[in-house]
Amino acid sequence: MTSLLHSASPSSLASRESLRTRTFLPNRSCSRIAAPNGVRCNVGEPLKYANGKPSTPLLKTEEMAPNFLATEKHLVNATTKNDTRLRIFSGTANPALSQEIACNMGLELGKIKIKRFADGEIYVQLQESVRGCDVYLVQPTCPPANENLMELLIMIDACRRASAKNITAVIPYFGYARADRKTQGRESIAAKLVANLITEAGANRVLACDLHSGQSMGYFDIPVDHVYGQPVILDYLASKTICSDDLVVVSPDVGGVARARAFAKKLSDAPLAIVDKRRHGHNVAEVMNLIGDVKGKVAVMVDDMIDTAGTITKGAALLHQEGAREVYACSTHAVFSPPAIERLSSGLFQEVIITNTIPVSEQNYFPQLTVLSVANLLGETIWRVHDDCSIEALLYRLLFRNFVQSEVDWKTLISA
Repeated sequence: MTSLLHSASPSSLASRESLRTRTFLPNRSCSRIAAPNGVRCNVGEPLKYANGKPSTPLLKTEEMAPNFLATEKHLVNATTKNDTRLRIFSGTANPALSQEIACNMGLELGKIKIKRFADGEIYVQLQESVRGCDVYLVQPTCPPANENLMELLIMIDACRRASAKNITAVIPYFGYARADRKTQGRESIAAKLVANLITEAGANRVLACDLHSGQSMGYFDIPVDHVYGQPVILDYLASKTICSDDLVVVSPDVGGVARARAFAKKLSDAPLAIVDKRRHGHNVAEVMNLIGDVKGKVAVMVDDMIDTAGTITKGAALLHQEGAREVYACSTHAVFSPPAIERLSSGLFQEVIITNTIPVSEQNYFPQLTVLSVANLLGETIWRVHDDCSIEALLYRLLFRNFVQSEVDWKTLISA
């Protein structure tokens, strides 16, 4: 029996110096802690990325709570209470992200044993009681998708059999989301099947980040909280000295137009361009056309995921042909199936901006890569779910406060 994980280690978060990794920290002060005089997570070895800075500041007293939390009494109380009913466990898919989420929240990851038998079967045993607890299981179903999905299902089953009160599957990347409809006869709709499996395993709620399509939420018979990685990327882009008049947001295909339009609205209502690719028959080369003007502009290509990077790199080549000054690629999920790295590092992009919903292996680092952390985003969402608070009214108001100028803008933002 081969052990893959006992518990996540802070040292597992160390990354190579050549990788530029940045953590989304709204005003550097939105994390909360569980106990008034300190935190339960061990910060003797602070979680660090390549920039050498701690992944998040930790609030230690009620007085240190930021002003936007001070008006919400139940939220301020959450910074000072020792909430023993909230437990976070990590699967083996992305323990580094799970560790950072827990530490941002002032908690320690729960103790769990996950092993593989010689024949590949998965064994899960909780190492502490969860009876009557609200349990959050952090496990993206990234490659290897089938193993990670099965591991999540067994973790859910273990918590249900251990009498957990509520079980929330925190899925930063939801695999099989692209199989959300039938495009040909006699096809399966795997996204619905996976939703059924998670529900039947015993989950009471799902927290997902940037689903490939919104209709996937309707496949679940349990509540789904859907958060977006856009605030993390927007916060980073806002820190760059790019004139808004020079910006143009580009959708790499027609299917991503709605996503790109929403992104453009939040970037000072930047103009939109679309890469339209068409194949007029079998064994006929694709014809790519650009709808919109990018000449002399900084083009920001937006997609929910980068898999083999074929679509986005072909689009970037077209943008350069049409006179774009610089091309940035922005995506929440870095699947990075071969030959994605070779394509992305070929010099077409000024910068490739992703998040850590999926772990990036060291051999996949390249100079143009920037990894942003969604740990604060997910941690704050978990707190609000646990405290029965509105995610729209509180979390999104916090994350987008740098981009929202009025109540009208706010209503437009949350409906986008």
